[in-house]
Amino acid sequence: MRFISPKTDFAFKKIFGSDESKDILISFLNAMIYSGESVIQDLEILDPYSAGDVVELKDTYLDVKAVLEDRTTVLIEMQIWNVEAFEKRVVYNLCKTYGNQLKSGQGYFDLNPVIALTITDFQLFPSTEKVISCFYFQEKEERFAYQENELKMVFVELPKFNKQLEELESVIDKWIYFIKEAPSLEIIPDNLREVPQLEKALTIANKAGLSVSELEKLRKQEMVLEDTRGALSLAQREGIEQGIIQGIEQGIIQGIEQGIEQGRVQGEKRVILRQLERRFGKLTSNIIALIEALTNQELERLSEAIWDFKTSEDLLNWLQDNSN
Repeated sequence: MRFISPKTDFAFKKIFGSDESKDILISFLNAMIYSGESVIQDLEILDPYSAGDVVELKDTYLDVKAVLEDRTTVLIEMQIWNVEAFEKRVVYNLCKTYGNQLKSGQGYFDLNPVIALTITDFQLFPSTEKVISCFYFQEKEERFAYQENELKMVFVELPKFNKQLEELESVIDKWIYFIKEAPSLEIIPDNLREVPQLEKALTIANKAGLSVSELEKLRKQEMVLEDTRGALSLAQREGIEQGIIQGIEQGIIQGIEQGIEQGRVQGEKRVILRQLERRFGKLTSNIIALIEALTNQELERLSEAIWDFKTSEDLLNWLQDNSN
């Protein structure tokens, strides 16, 4: 068997977005949103396009959109790339869907909860190792909820999930493993068969069951993904190379500047040493070492005080009192 990757737009919709996949989507949402509890008993899968009623609002494309039996709307999106302003887009989709529920003459009591479930193929929250993160309105200090069930965002970060097939325990583990690793499977493993909806999802994901047109559509999407991955990889390499070149150039310039400054300071020390040797004769190694260790500011003060010294002992005392 060969299984298609649920990460592609075509595969995700085929597995989770058709009417015959309703039980699959219910099991998946219960696992991702409700920690495996059978909270959702029924739902309706809607057209994934989420266009606003107001012309100025942006049309937003979602992978799957469903309304639960309690009228909660769930927006499900599989995101491969961490594109610019992605986090803002998730919030925008959530709020737009919530606000667009009201038609002319309807009141706020007609608003129903909205949940945005986003699966990312990249790390979104590096500060935590949690695979699933849930966000809703709450008070800043005491953290009590403000309409906890009204607006909610749930994120599943696939790269943080590292369990192997034999380590899978909960239905949550098994669904995340399916999303992340389906193409690597050669058969439907026994521990995944334990969840009937997962077995059904893998059956749908079996390439042998796809039509010629479906395979062609899948192939085109996979090509786009590979092209995008290659473009991003190239851009990253070019960025790194450019950064190295700029770093080298800056390093050379800084090195030249530092070398010029160090040469100037060393030249001043040589001049002062010659002046002191003319006055006091051969200097001791201790005095020379103290002079060599002087900072720029200390060296300037020494050049001003040099004519105040009567003996080499005066010089030594000054160095011991005024140097670090």
